Amino acid sequence: MRVGNLMGRLVIVTQDGAAAVDVASASSGRFGPDPLSIFAEWSAFRAWATTAGLAGAQPIAMSDLGAPAPEPRQLFAIGLNYLDHAAESGIAAPDEPTVFTKWTSCLSGPVTEVVLPDGGKPDWEVELVVVLGEGGRRIRESDAWSHVAGITLGQDLSERAMQLAGPAPQWSLGKSLPGFGPMGPWLVTVDEFENPDDLELGCAVNGEQVQRGQTRDLIFPVPVLIAKLSAALTLYAGDVIFTGTPPGVGVARTPQRFLKPGDELVSYLEGVGELRQRFV
Repeated sequence: MRVGNLMGRLVIVTQDGAAAVDVASASSGRFGPDPLSIFAEWSAFRAWATTAGLAGAQPIAMSDLGAPAPEPRQLFAIGLNYLDHAAESGIAAPDEPTVFTKWTSCLSGPVTEVVLPDGGKPDWEVELVVVLGEGGRRIRESDAWSHVAGITLGQDLSERAMQLAGPAPQWSLGKSLPGFGPMGPWLVTVDEFENPDDLELGCAVNGEQVQRGQTRDLIFPVPVLIAKLSAALTLYAGDVIFTGTPPGVGVARTPQRFLKPGDELVSYLEGVGELRQRFV
């Protein structure tokens, strides 16, 4: 099942992504239109959705889609979670997850125009993103995937000049500018994937591929991240986890390469779809 945010309303999207059914209308008000509120009653929604069908689905435009989990209560991001990315960053592989946050005001939909800051060094970081359908404390690794509502695609866009300035790096600030957290195009439930721990992802700038990886190479896979995060604090339904990026970022290149006005960044995740950002 594909669940989306169409102009602020919760929808179920057809398999080909061309059309969608409005959930509030199709359920006669049983479930509301707010895309984020559905995660608090995810089990009931899934049970209803399996019998609801897609009759009456209306065509949709990708540019009308928003982040599938807008304004989550908590948004976690994981740094240095691929060995080759840690190596290209000149940092030893971490023994524990490197956790920071992107503030929720940066989140946007799959097709956007992003305003670049003056004098910055904006970079790309394609990532698998999970949204929780059930929270909790001390979740076991063996149970972790059952707490995930679905998988989506994200770009942890990063303004490197701001992120790395000063004696203490400002990771969260440099990664939370307006439009620096595109997500989507929709949320795909875990049952749609033969192996959710091994998916291909990547991105291209102006048609040139700059990143490609497999999520099987995550140092801390999704179940480990959920177990470790929930051991430290309480997770909530609708929480979002950006799981880290594979190698190929611009700041690690020789010479360094950053996004500039006129560039188009196209990102993909196997079994989910594409993001498309144009920079101005």
